[in-house]
Amino acid sequence: MENKVLGLHHITAIANLAQRNYDFYTKVLGLRMVKKTVNFDDPGTYHFYYGDEKGSAGTILTFFPWEGIGRGRNGVGMATEIAYSVPEGSLDFWTERFGENNVLTGEVVERFGELYYPFLDPDGLNLSLVVPKAGDTRTGWTTKEVTQEVASKGFHNTTLTLRELEPTAKVLTDLLGYQQVAEEGNRYRFATDTVDSANIIDILIDPNAGRAINTAGTNHHIAFRVKNDEDQLELRERIMSAGLQITPQIDRDYFHSLYFREPGGVLFEIATENPGFDVDEPLDSLGSALKLPRQYEGSRTEIEKVLPQLEG
Repeated sequence: MENKVLGLHHITAIANLAQRNYDFYTKVLGLRMVKKTVNFDDPGTYHFYYGDEKGSAGTILTFFPWEGIGRGRNGVGMATEIAYSVPEGSLDFWTERFGENNVLTGEVVERFGELYYPFLDPDGLNLSLVVPKAGDTRTGWTTKEVTQEVASKGFHNTTLTLRELEPTAKVLTDLLGYQQVAEEGNRYRFATDTVDSANIIDILIDPNAGRAINTAGTNHHIAFRVKNDEDQLELRERIMSAGLQITPQIDRDYFHSLYFREPGGVLFEIATENPGFDVDEPLDSLGSALKLPRQYEGSRTEIEKVLPQLEG
């Protein structure tokens, strides 16, 4: 069986206030707003995409900022942490920067021989900065304040909190081509060797984990990357043959998607690289204009009146 999965494509989370979310990710973390569009199912709500210069797979964190939704709670059957790769020697910079911007942080911890610096976004989303022991050759997006020497390079890994290991591990290994590579206590690490970065999934086993509330400050789903439609549809057949329910292919304008819920309850997506984020605006101006799905373009005036105005 040829492995078609190329690590993570994107991760989607939920926020509350659109302006606060935009300010934190573009100004404090220094990520690029790659695409400003709307939720396909709720066009009165933004869909923000943050990433590197091109919105490369493995760098893209997306948000549905539902104004007034209230704060959620991590729990079982959810991706409960996102870890960004940063350069060696950069944690002192981030400690100072987080202090200046009143970011809530935790103590640096070591996992699998790597240093993790945990922090929360304004809605309470669990994030970490990690210095990968294998290094990271990707080029991060930079700003005047966040230079290449300290800029985050994209995802290192994400953590799933589950009550059982085996059912989800079987999906990762038998269907998505991951292998278990390490174990520390109740934390299990899976990785794929098809790519060198954004290729790690950790599973945290907690039989007593509480019920999740999937609103602001929590992750909605994680998306795995495939090269193209052919690879995606081949993988769909494999997932269906394993007895899992999976959607038909859905056109998300910038990639094509399939969705299925793995046995532990986490919503997984399979997303293609094609056609990319520069399909409707040039690379040098990505994220600068509001882009609407084709079916909503005729309602642009009404949608723009409903959406919160963004400054900056």
